[in-house]
Amino acid sequence: MTVNRDDILDFVNRELEIDRFRDYGPIGLQVAGRDDVGRVAVAVSSTLEVFQRAESFAADLLIVHHGLFWDGDSRVVDALMRRRLETLFRTGITLAAYHLPLDAHRELGNNAELARMLGVTPEDWFMDDRGAPLAVRGRLAEPRSLAELAASLKDATGRPPLAFPGGPEAIRTVGICSGGAARGIRLAASLGLDAWITGEPAEDSRALASELGISFVAGGHYATETFGVRALASVLQRRFGVETTFLDVPNPV
Repeated sequence: MTVNRDDILDFVNRELEIDRFRDYGPIGLQVAGRDDVGRVAVAVSSTLEVFQRAESFAADLLIVHHGLFWDGDSRVVDALMRRRLETLFRTGITLAAYHLPLDAHRELGNNAELARMLGVTPEDWFMDDRGAPLAVRGRLAEPRSLAELAASLKDATGRPPLAFPGGPEAIRTVGICSGGAARGIRLAASLGLDAWITGEPAEDSRALASELGISFVAGGHYATETFGVRALASVLQRRFGVETTFLDVPNPV
């Protein structure tokens, strides 16, 4: 059974409310491939290895969090970009990317999924970026120590996080924004949160945690951004009956 590519992408565009966002690159379709879709692969980033693995899966559609084209990048198709594009052209795989929409979605997004897995009850969304708030803040069902919170994040992502103390010993309230949101710690602290969870640290994250009185936990940029595409794949499988897979290309960053 196959489904028209545009029917799937139209559904995803509506579900993720892409019109709310002014992203750093094209949202949705980035490279058009074949019209009919029976297999959908999802992944975090647009790399040659991901494209090759999508080919091995015989994917018709590849949906990623980090797309192939970014504002400010060179318009020159150099050797690296040519290899990536040639792989998509040769295989007929359609590439679609959803960056900020897959962070901010309140059910399928990376941050909503992280909150659910960590046992955080969302209370509000904040940190508006290009049209919509990306970060979720909420309360843990039971207070946890920083070590316990870090252990829960490790269970969710499969990799040990980096944790800097700064907040109270008993953590009750947290803010979450996946990926590269280390600078969000200032806003999280101003809201009175006990801990800030993101993907990767900045050089001054340890000092800011101590000085601002809020604990900082970095679970990995890649590791905290696998959840949205995986949740979306499950929705597409149920709704359209397509075969789906998550292409896990581990990245220690």
